[in-house]
Amino acid sequence: MLRIEDISYSVAGRPLIVNASATVPTGHKVGLVGRNGTGKTTLFRLIRGELALETGTITLPQRARIGGVAQEVPSSNVSLLDTVLAADTERATLLREADTATDPARIADIQTRLADIDAWSAEARASSILRGLGFDFADQSRPCSDFSGGWRMRVALAAVLFSQPDLLLLDEPTNYLDLEGALWLENYLARYPHTVLIISHDRGLLNRAVGAILHLEDKKLTFYQGPYDQFARQRAEKLAQAEAMARKQDARRAHLQSYVDRFRYKADKAKQAQSRLKALARMQPITSPQEAALRAFAFPSPEELSPPIINLEAASTGYDGTPVLKRMNLRIDQDDRIALLGKNGQGKSTLSKLLSNRLDLIEGRMTRSGKLRIGYFAQHQVDELHVDETPLDHLRRERPAKTPAQLRAILAGFGMGAEQADTLVAKLSGGQKARLSLLLATLDAPHLLILDEPTNHLDIESREALVEALTAYSGAVILVSHDMHLLSMTADRLWLVADGTVTPYQGDLESYRAELLQGDRPKPKDKPKPAKRATREDLLALRTELRKCEQRVEKLGDMAEKLSQKLADPTLYEDGKIGEMEVWQRKYAEVRDAQDRAEDLWMRALEKLETAEGA
Repeated sequence: MLRIEDISYSVAGRPLIVNASATVPTGHKVGLVGRNGTGKTTLFRLIRGELALETGTITLPQRARIGGVAQEVPSSNVSLLDTVLAADTERATLLREADTATDPARIADIQTRLADIDAWSAEARASSILRGLGFDFADQSRPCSDFSGGWRMRVALAAVLFSQPDLLLLDEPTNYLDLEGALWLENYLARYPHTVLIISHDRGLLNRAVGAILHLEDKKLTFYQGPYDQFARQRAEKLAQAEAMARKQDARRAHLQSYVDRFRYKADKAKQAQSRLKALARMQPITSPQEAALRAFAFPSPEELSPPIINLEAASTGYDGTPVLKRMNLRIDQDDRIALLGKNGQGKSTLSKLLSNRLDLIEGRMTRSGKLRIGYFAQHQVDELHVDETPLDHLRRERPAKTPAQLRAILAGFGMGAEQADTLVAKLSGGQKARLSLLLATLDAPHLLILDEPTNHLDIESREALVEALTAYSGAVILVSHDMHLLSMTADRLWLVADGTVTPYQGDLESYRAELLQGDRPKPKDKPKPAKRATREDLLALRTELRKCEQRVEKLGDMAEKLSQKLADPTLYEDGKIGEMEVWQRKYAEVRDAQDRAEDLWMRALEKLETAEGA
């Protein structure tokens, strides 16, 4: 197991981790979470021994191998398959020795060890990992130098997965994967035979691939059993308790201070006043754990246009006269939220460029609303920001007539305060750069917003803020993302980009995920036959069911509110009431779980009614 005992580490004199301890049991899959800048990547470097601890120890079993994705991605003339195979250094060494060994006993030892490590199936295993990360058989025989940096990062990931270290450290591995690769990785990590510690802001991965959460906050480490959603509920309860205890202490402090102020100069009360002064000095302040504020995005609202805002008829597009996508018949209205599905290289970016006026039609027809404004965000735009300018400079160029106060207000609407507004882009974090690029993409209140992997570098709180902003946004949205949580919360239509065309996908995200994990490439499904028209009695029964579900949700909401108020009562945390406090906490958790189930039933009832009414 991994033991972290009382460790401390500072950067440039600033304490980053102080007297932190945690134990990760052998074989566990653990998500390492915390706000950006709290030291998660630094902790990985401490575990690998790349940095020297100030105090404490980090221990692993003897001869345990630690592995992670290399900083230097492979770019040699060696094929992808051979690059991955070379990551198992023991196998490579034994195979080389097998070619030259002459001693019969040593030859027998080598062959026995090769059999023990399953060396003869290595090529098949390496090929399977590469396929899961998006490389077909033809790609696997090509040299690494043929591929871009992002694709070579996948090769580096494939290599460390193939080598199967005893402790696998992964730092945001889905940032350079598409949705299909991210889903494959989730499934692979869930079955990985050794210990995994993964830094991620991908809520879906933290719910499906890990069984515990290690939280780095307030320079300390706290280990939570269960996936991310369970951790989030426990955190909410912990915050409620801490806030209640802080309020209780504030009230006691105010009471003591009031006594001191009244009686410290009265002879008959001076002794008691001095006693209370000492009590005040001894009181250790209780502060709520640092909680990242939901730094909201503020997308400006466009005026409403007549539908459709874009219509494609028998459309084809591509490069240098060669079609990449053909036979497209698509319509986009201003209230659409569309997710593009499909493997990398199938044409998602090509479609995005066509819709955003960055690519022309080869055949067919495309009509647009005359007043249509389009906002476009892609990861390469983050890299195209002027690194020697501040966010304020970028915004001043776009809005020269605005006053500095107005420009700062716009930046604040995207979570960039006074300090970030005046900081050179080169010194901003990846998340802050992404926020600036999103701001510039939406500055003109676009009617259609095209987002290509918008969540890379955003922490979980910022991703939730983006979900809220897209939900409130009154324009159309086209989304390309590996973040299943973002897609499930915002997209109401799915388009599959595959086999040289784009078609509506009739299933939902879960069915798409299931097909991918079964190894079948999703294909456009035939439109379902019209459902039999519901009778008046059927509709009445469905409306009754929906009303009951609504009443259940409302009732549980009232119960949760009352229990929350109870947990906020300072008297509940007085000495001798620990048992009572635990009872109320358990009741609150049970009601929250019931709320989740009731809301799910309510959504299903609503979908049934809408389907019946539309039939």
